[in-house]
Amino acid sequence: MRFENAYFITGSAYAGKSTLVRLLAEKHGGVLCGENYHNALLPELSREEFPCLCWSRDLKDRHDFIRRSPEDYEAWFDGVSKECEILELRMLPGLCAQGKLVFVDTNISPETLKAVAAPGHVLVMLADPEISVRRFFDRPDRDKQFLYRLILEEPDPERAMENYRRGLERINSRERYERLLRAGFPVLLRDENRSAEETLALAEQLFGL
Repeated sequence: MRFENAYFITGSAYAGKSTLVRLLAEKHGGVLCGENYHNALLPELSREEFPCLCWSRDLKDRHDFIRRSPEDYEAWFDGVSKECEILELRMLPGLCAQGKLVFVDTNISPETLKAVAAPGHVLVMLADPEISVRRFFDRPDRDKQFLYRLILEEPDPERAMENYRRGLERINSRERYERLLRAGFPVLLRDENRSAEETLALAEQLFGL
């Protein structure tokens, strides 16, 4: 099925997706599906069907999250993305049935978006991969600051930070950036000189709002 009244924003970390989705929903009186909105379903998930999401949910020692090898982190990240796509596709019919515009900060893959999104309803936002890694902990985001505190609690915080950044480098690689850039959707590149309001106006133009 196609979600005719949903507008999807995908892309890389630190590109401004969460801010733009919020501004669009506020201005147009729409339904906001912010970052990780599918977490509403997390408590009821089974380990058999959603092993990656449940691994994070059921951690006994939160430090294990930041102790993984970069390779394990990347594999987990990709698994989570696939599982989140399943949850989003379960939630979106009900959200779209409300009769409002729906603005989604999405994990759905570009391949699936081509099948479920209406024409002109997908936007890719990208930040340079180096920014996504270097400035990952700069935001006051609660989850990111929690991870930062876990790293500082490690016996060797500097080594722990380097290990975690290598994982971030893998999931924010130039190859992944190029794949999104060439996915076939309109692209907005992060511009430090462009205001949030200017980005909003560009997105509205691209979406035809």
